Amino acid sequence: MVGGIIKAVPEDVVIYVLIRLPVKSIMRFKCTSKTLYILIRSTSFSDIHLNHTTTSQDESILFKRSFKEEANQFKNVISFLFGVDDAGFDPLLPDLEVPHLTTDYGSIFHQLIGPCHGLIALTDSVQTVLLNPATRHYRLLPPCPFGCPKGYHRTIEGVGFGFISILNDFKVVRISDVFWDPPYGYPEGRDSKVDIYELSTDSWRELEPVQVPRVYWLPCSEMVYQEAVHWFATIEEVVILCFDIVTETFRNMKMPDACYSIKQSRYGLIVLNESLALICYPDPRCAVDPTQDFIHIWLMEEYGVSETWIKKYTIQSLPIESPLAVWKDHLLLLQSKIGQLISYDVNSDEMKEFDLHGFPKSLRVIVFKESLTSIPSGSEHGTRVQKF
Repeated sequence: MVGGIIKAVPEDVVIYVLIRLPVKSIMRFKCTSKTLYILIRSTSFSDIHLNHTTTSQDESILFKRSFKEEANQFKNVISFLFGVDDAGFDPLLPDLEVPHLTTDYGSIFHQLIGPCHGLIALTDSVQTVLLNPATRHYRLLPPCPFGCPKGYHRTIEGVGFGFISILNDFKVVRISDVFWDPPYGYPEGRDSKVDIYELSTDSWRELEPVQVPRVYWLPCSEMVYQEAVHWFATIEEVVILCFDIVTETFRNMKMPDACYSIKQSRYGLIVLNESLALICYPDPRCAVDPTQDFIHIWLMEEYGVSETWIKKYTIQSLPIESPLAVWKDHLLLLQSKIGQLISYDVNSDEMKEFDLHGFPKSLRVIVFKESLTSIPSGSEHGTRVQKF
């Protein structure tokens, strides 16, 4: 009966109604009729749902943290949260333990990247898990098969994840440093290796040899914007290293003249007011003088043009470990030095502490809106899509 009613209603009207429903409700409608099942599973519908106009009230938070259980053993947990009138967060779902990632001290180097066309990458550099936080589907990507010659040592310095709209495909990129590692003495020399994974082919490949500056890892970096992945890197000074995932080429962008030294400062990348934004904050390892140390937020008015950096906010220094994300374009989400989630309102200068804790330095946050984007299952012998 339901199928008959649906067939009598114009498809554009059905779509207009469905895209305004929560993903959980839409998924239930799949089971009511074959017509709705085919419609909801279609790529065109998931794209319409992803791109329909929403407000910040429709955004949710994916929050990752680690808990130390015993010496060098950690439990990595993700929480699905939504905001309550800027005052705090309530759970959307029960907390879930993250599969596949390292559980040793490396948990403080975990990174969340995205959202990219509805998907988020969670990585410890070696392993990468793609997940859709709305449908709770996830997939462990196959390991990269490329090693290094005997006598050499390879370290993964940066990971990126992005979506190519013209190809309707996702890519993961890894930047590695390769050193000669003699039996005695220190590693010598340095070469760069770049590996690319494509979801459409479910395979890894190596780029032609290319020399890139050394990635300077920070908790709030490895960000995707304008179909490019961004990291911080060092030459003689700090630069923003960009990788165009369409053309697979690198370029460097200059930082604002006032904040390119790494001696007393650290950096984060966010999207603020739909523009690339840079956060410059005091190094938490250094003593902070509240009268002299500030957090500065810069906006790049014209993407890719370093001369268009403008200083948007100057904030009295806060006792933070690092920034994490921006929410509702005015709430800066941060982690404290003791591993607590806090927020700072750039409009009212109000700081709030939330009852959300984790092992110091392990907190990560991604702001996302619900999507129906599916995760490709890969080749016949590839890793399979699972559900939390």
